[in-house]
Amino acid sequence: MQFTGAELTVHILEQHGISIVAGIPGGAALPLYDAFARSKTIRHVLARHEQGAGFIAQGMARASGKPGVCLASSGPGATNLITAIADAKLDSIPLICITAQVSTAMIGTDAFQEVDTYGISIPVTKHNFLVRNIADLPHVMSEAFRIATSGRPGPVWVDIPKDVQLAKIELDAPYQPAAIAPEPEIPQTTVAAALEMLAQSTAPILYFGGGIITGEASELAVRFAEKADAPVVTTLMGLGTIPTDHPLYLGMLGMHGTRATNYVMEKADLLFVMGARFDDRAIGKASEFCPNAKVVHIDIDNAELGKIRRPELEIQGDVKTFLTSLNAQIAQASRQEWNTYVNHMKQEFPLQTPDIDDPLSHYGLIRACAQVASGEVHVVTDVGQHQMWVAQSYPLDTPRQLLTSGGLGTMGFGLPAAIGAALQKPDATILCFTGDGSIMMNIQELATAVEEKANLKVILMNNNALGLVHQQQELFYNKNLFASGYRHEVDFLKIAEGFGFHTVDLNTQADPVKALEDAIQTPGPAFIHARIDVNEKVYPMVAPGAANTDMIGG
Repeated sequence: MQFTGAELTVHILEQHGISIVAGIPGGAALPLYDAFARSKTIRHVLARHEQGAGFIAQGMARASGKPGVCLASSGPGATNLITAIADAKLDSIPLICITAQVSTAMIGTDAFQEVDTYGISIPVTKHNFLVRNIADLPHVMSEAFRIATSGRPGPVWVDIPKDVQLAKIELDAPYQPAAIAPEPEIPQTTVAAALEMLAQSTAPILYFGGGIITGEASELAVRFAEKADAPVVTTLMGLGTIPTDHPLYLGMLGMHGTRATNYVMEKADLLFVMGARFDDRAIGKASEFCPNAKVVHIDIDNAELGKIRRPELEIQGDVKTFLTSLNAQIAQASRQEWNTYVNHMKQEFPLQTPDIDDPLSHYGLIRACAQVASGEVHVVTDVGQHQMWVAQSYPLDTPRQLLTSGGLGTMGFGLPAAIGAALQKPDATILCFTGDGSIMMNIQELATAVEEKANLKVILMNNNALGLVHQQQELFYNKNLFASGYRHEVDFLKIAEGFGFHTVDLNTQADPVKALEDAIQTPGPAFIHARIDVNEKVYPMVAPGAANTDMIGG
């Protein structure tokens, strides 16, 4: 079994079940691409920008829970990947990022298209490797997959110099992937202590984060909530853990959570936090967040325990294992008084969705999309006002239904991530909600979507502005609207048509709902345009640095 380094890299990816990779070739990566051309099982998706390739890989990973793979050449190819990799790091997305490097003898000489990829990528990866010898390649690739998928998932970067790609090696035995690292054990005494704290609580809140979805534990979490008879809040990344119409679901907490959610949480005497990390957009001013509540916190990443809020009971472990133990031991509870209060607050402070019956309004367009989309639907967003409107109002009911950039908040995430989701879920409908600011960040990937015949519906909510910047300048900077509105209006429909998309402008349709339905139900890529008033706001809103109870609007 003799391989070049490039052939061995492709062989190892095949052994890990990788069937799609996204990337862009370049001089240093041509040996890799020569090897990929001969693969009978791996399909290469040619992105139009390396950042797009990284987000396409993320979309595949987010939709499936399995590692996505992206490729780039040396120098600018590698640096263009950085943002997508940093985004994956903050949202705990398993990625294998493979880049080419100049030959080992030229490293450190400022050779053509050379950058210190290893050094640059350290802060934005879970781990990274520079392969200096072909003999190290099998172990490095095996470790890359093990690290990316063990514990808290994340991106791993493998940088392979050109001479290592061209070198030859003979394997004495078939390649064997490394086993995933075992999870920390959770003592039964700890499970018992958590249940005792819950039993003693009269006003508990179950606080679900994205770690529950990552840990494939959503069904167990809902069962636990029902046994505990306790209200549930989610972070942005935790949306879909529990159906939004479940009677125990209180809502999303934080900067753009409902008033009911943020008010009720202040009355809690216990926060049962699972797979969440007390992000500042979720908890607001940390010193004033639920000051009277004790905290039980479980997370797979020990570094998150006590980082922002010191819990009374901290547990490092797998949330699925923990929930399995909890459900086996918890007795059915009844919290009628607490849930009556919670339901009263939900009725007293419902989410305000103005003009929701108008499909040409922000909330109305989102509701209309939800009503006409059928079958398996994945909702992808870019970052901005449209992201928060979707998070607040789209009826999400399954894990991995919402794919969004949470921790890094990356404009330009939506379109390529939606392409990745469409590649991973070819029989599903992918709705990509975006804004005119975000779509411009990676608009070139419209060509990739058409080339791949992705069943992708781009829904552009166009206010000719950077909406959330515009909103914050109006609210917090004395209406000094600077660099948040565009002086020239782009004809996005012509651009999308030029790339090969089927297009529809809802504002010119006699029956916009029917036009929307036809566009969403017709297979293939479609670009749906709707004008949104620049003065529409995302409410409620907690000012940066303020407490969650100090909400504006809504």
